[in-house]
This record gives sequence, structure tokens and C-alpha cells, in this order.
Amino acid sequence: MPTMKLKTGVEIFYEELGSGENYVLCTQVGHAKYELERFLPEYGFHVFLLTNRGFGRSTHVTEDYGEHWYDMFAEDVVAFADEMGIDRFVYSGASHGAGAGWHLMLNHPERVICFFATVAGPHNIDEGKVSVRALGLQGKGIRHCFHYPTDDEALLARREKGRLADEEARRAPDYEAVFNSPETQAIDYGRPLMKYDTEARVCEMLRTIEVPTLLMGGMEDTIARPDLMLRTAQCLPNCKLVLYSHFGHNLDPYEELAEEAVNFYRNVVTTGRVYKKVDAER
Repeated sequence: MPTMKLKTGVEIFYEELGSGENYVLCTQVGHAKYELERFLPEYGFHVFLLTNRGFGRSTHVTEDYGEHWYDMFAEDVVAFADEMGIDRFVYSGASHGAGAGWHLMLNHPERVICFFATVAGPHNIDEGKVSVRALGLQGKGIRHCFHYPTDDEALLARREKGRLADEEARRAPDYEAVFNSPETQAIDYGRPLMKYDTEARVCEMLRTIEVPTLLMGGMEDTIARPDLMLRTAQCLPNCKLVLYSHFGHNLDPYEELAEEAVNFYRNVVTTGRVYKKVDAER
């Protein structure tokens, strides 16, 4: 898979799926075998899966961006789009990937058609600023529910395929050097919007985001908790919130999420709203 060298000199590793001019961009620390964005090409979307600077096969960095890690991730998305000649696009991201999305919505709203924000929070900054990833590396991880128990045999089988794919990836000869380098291990990108310092200020900034936003979360998620998702929906002036019972932080009924996302996108581009056209004659 290729890398894109940005004007800053940073190289961003990416995967391209689908074709056409209905672009979806997503940046994450790493991309799994199964995720929402991988299902979108089935609906005609041209998807680019970017790996954040500092991680994986993208350029590793030693600089600490402090409260501006997510600003940097967002700037890399825009710079990548510029290099690709993409003017406007959908941004899609889950968890920390959605974190980059919040900064993208604030810094470059003119570039984004709409935002698919999965298990997106964002965190209550009053509760802390250290990233969940860093807490885990320090052995201080918060209690969380990634995979809530299910009796769906097909979903369980797919989860197992994903686990086996992860195990296979970890057997690659260069895995430790690429994915667990000292530079990567040292990164704490913190929490989205932490530069605004307080929960009250975060809410104030969320209220300014006019980009149509689809929020999707799990009721058993203890990272992007339902109360945080509800708070965000109350702040955003142009959004739709969907919460699924009996799912945690890995919200993985991806076929369903893709249908929600596609329906949302169609409404936005045809009506400019988060809902379909109202029939005044009915």
C-alpha cells in the first residue's frame, strides 16, 4: 500500500478502497480488518484510510505536540486531500479517529460535507486529559466494554476473524519496529478538544459546529459513554444520534452502520438537512 508525502515532509501511509468522486477520508492510529469505512465502497464511496503521523507505517515523530495532536491529525487529512485534488469530502472516524474529526469540523468546516462520528464522545475534559491509549500503556486503563456479549453467531464469527487477523499481523518480522517503536510508545495524544481546557468550553465549541454530523454509539460503552454522546447531540445544531443497546466501544454491526451513514449522506446532499425531504402535500 502507498504513502503520500505531504508538503510538511511527513509521509502518510494510506489504503484506498472504491472509486469515483464521493470521497470519504478517515485517519486512525491503525485500521482493523473490519470497520465501518470498509463497507462504504459497496455504496459507491471512494474511501481513503489514513494512518496518523507517529504511528504504523506513517512517519514516526519524536516531537510532542502537546494539546495540538488532534489539530495536527486534522491538518494532515486536509493536506492529504489537497495532494489528491479532493476539494470536499465526508469525514468518518471512530473513537480517536472521531477526535481528529472534531478538530477538522472546527478548523476546516468548509472542506467537509458531513461527519460520520462513531463512538465519538468527545470526553469530558474535566475528568482528565490523558488518552485512553496512554493510560492502558501505563497499566492504568479505565474500565471499558469493547465487545459486549452477544448471541449473534455471525457477529461472533466475524469478531474471531478479526482477532486472528490481528494475531497474524503481529507475526510480521517488522511489526515491533513499525508498530511498537519507542517513539510510538512514548506518544500521548491526549483527548480531543483538550486545548479548550474545561467541559463548559468544549460544549461552547461544539455548539459552533454546523457540519451535519451523524453520531453512532453503544449503550454499554464506558469510553464514549451514552451521556457524553447525548451531551454532544444537545450541543450540535445539525446532527442525528443513534445509540445501540448491548454494544460497547467496538460498535461492530457494520452493515447497519453503513446503511445509517449512507442514508444520512443522501439526506444531507439532497436536502441540506439531517433528515429526508418533507412532503408538504401529505
